[in-house]
Amino acid sequence: MRVARRFRSSVSARGGLSFFPLFLLAGFLLGAALIATGGCSPPAESLIVATSGDYPPFSQIRKSTADLPEGYGPDLIRAYARDRGLEIQFVPFRWPALLQDLRAERFDVAVGGITIRPERILAGRFSVPVAQSGAIALVDNASPWREISELDQPAVRIAVNRGGHLERVTRERFPRAQIFAVDDNGRVLDELITGRVDAVVTDTLEAPLWQIEAPATRALGPFTQDRKAFLLPPDRTDLASDLDTWLMARAEAGDLSQWRTRALGPQHAQPEPALPWPALLAALDARLSLMPAVAEAKRRSGAPVEDPEREQRVLAAAVARIQTNAPAQGFNRNEERKKALLLLFRAQIEAAKAVQIATLAQPPSPEFEDAPPDLDQVLRPALIRIGEQISQRVVSLPPDIDPQMIRQNLQDSLADYALEERLVEELVAGLLAVAQSNAPPDVQ
Repeated sequence: MRVARRFRSSVSARGGLSFFPLFLLAGFLLGAALIATGGCSPPAESLIVATSGDYPPFSQIRKSTADLPEGYGPDLIRAYARDRGLEIQFVPFRWPALLQDLRAERFDVAVGGITIRPERILAGRFSVPVAQSGAIALVDNASPWREISELDQPAVRIAVNRGGHLERVTRERFPRAQIFAVDDNGRVLDELITGRVDAVVTDTLEAPLWQIEAPATRALGPFTQDRKAFLLPPDRTDLASDLDTWLMARAEAGDLSQWRTRALGPQHAQPEPALPWPALLAALDARLSLMPAVAEAKRRSGAPVEDPEREQRVLAAAVARIQTNAPAQGFNRNEERKKALLLLFRAQIEAAKAVQIATLAQPPSPEFEDAPPDLDQVLRPALIRIGEQISQRVVSLPPDIDPQMIRQNLQDSLADYALEERLVEELVAGLLAVAQSNAPPDVQ
């Protein structure tokens, strides 16, 4: 299994030094010389891990830690590396260049509060979620604003970190306000403290730390529901699968909850986003999040939303993928299981078509003014990757899962797509059928 690449030098692929200080670099070069002369054993397998170092409590750099990153993301990936016997080399990334670095394969995995977003799904693949958050605005206690909607005014100045998820949602949520994108996330709060802006946008996990530094502030929101995960290049299938297996096992054991408590605070111990059902829900949401882009690509090419022949191929491939992997998952290959899988995947297709139809009923999105992502070269490969995740996660749905919980979670998580109640109920029915088919034969 290709889990990691061979150890690289401490000079990052971007041409600059990584987080390692120079004395560690010197030590590495000495070690390399010893290897060349037979003075020590060959290097261990290495995992190249990118992290921003500017986003506490997910990823931060302190002088007291010899310039090595710490936080929830680095803590998790270090634990994974220890369990797998891997060496870690940390390299930095800047938020505006994250996808550029991803496409250039300058890292094996990026960690540290990376939000699952459509453009990132298209460029790579995400792990199961490791945390949940929401975007919020911080304003001075003396300010007149009491509701998040009141910030969307031409006279309001809002600062936000440049190049990340928060800049995107800030511009979407406050199109009339003056948006100031700040290159260094560590300087965003200074804009509010010094009075250069009226509000700053952060999230529910970072905000408590900012409010320690600026206690005379209050939060408005949240105005999004976000999931944080690890980001990998699209071809790192084995590493992504192994990382998901490890994260889900640690979630089942309660370890992730303990890590979140230490890093993010006890209020974030639950719910557990890496358990089978929340992880599957994240994949279902990710698939639907690409449908506006699919619709715009079809609008441009003239392709129809309905394609019965392709739908049948997609259904057959999805069922075959799970049936092929059934022995490894302890599945009983029977007609009831096949019917349950078809029910779920048909419901997904119907929901996807509904989002496409709703998108095409509106004028073309400004987001795709230049050109939407290519349907065959970009969108469909990304949908295949998500399909693989759905197939891997659906096999772990517990047979006794609560129907009302599934229904409520779907309604909450997929609210932005405005699906008809009928479509939500079809998804509920499919999920329950598959969950029931996961029971051992003597329990069904």
